[in-house]
Amino acid sequence: EVQLAESGGGLVQPGGSLRLSCATSGFTFDDYGMHWVRQAPGKGLEWVSHINWNGDITYYAESMKGRFTISRDNAKNTLYLQMNSLKSEDTAVYYCANSGGYWGQGTQVTVSS
Repeated sequence: EVQLAESGGGLVQPGGSLRLSCATSGFTFDDYGMHWVRQAPGKGLEWVSHINWNGDITYYAESMKGRFTISRDNAKNTLYLQMNSLKSEDTAVYYCANSGGYWGQGTQVTVSS
């Protein structure tokens, strides 16, 4: 059974940092590119970032460039998202997904003073 489980969300003040993790199982992790996608309250899904199978190639949505860093540890079957300089508009549920269409349940990130 394919499983993706996000963790690391929480409440953080503007300007703060969080590191999200996505632990995976049930598929060959390093066969897949991985994504982070988020959904802000009352809004649609917004793609955040992508990383290729071995981490050599990464892409970011424009508003995340320079603040977010996607990475992966294939030995641990885990995806990460380091988020710095967080803003209130980064408040959302953050999901990880593999390029095969499987998603996790999401982790809530709230940026507020």
